[in-house]
Amino acid sequence: MNDTELYQRLDAVFQDVFDDDDIHVSADTTADDIEDWDSLEHINLISSIEDEFGMKFSMGEVTEMRNVGEMAELVKARATK
Repeated sequence: MNDTELYQRLDAVFQDVFDDDDIHVSADTTADDIEDWDSLEHINLISSIEDEFGMKFSMGEVTEMRNVGEMAELVKARATK
């Protein structure tokens, strides 16, 4: 999976979770950039990303993610294993 495909799939997940078709994420996107991204929606987001990519994040990984780029790197690393 290349970066373009990865971010297209992430866009779709974010758009679904936040019910906003105008959301387009980048590596630098954080919770501060999306109005409704609070702690409850973060849980929904992580669960949706896990479902989309068929993987599970550890609690440590979830708490260490500071932006979408770090999330994408974890997804890519798992996808190549």
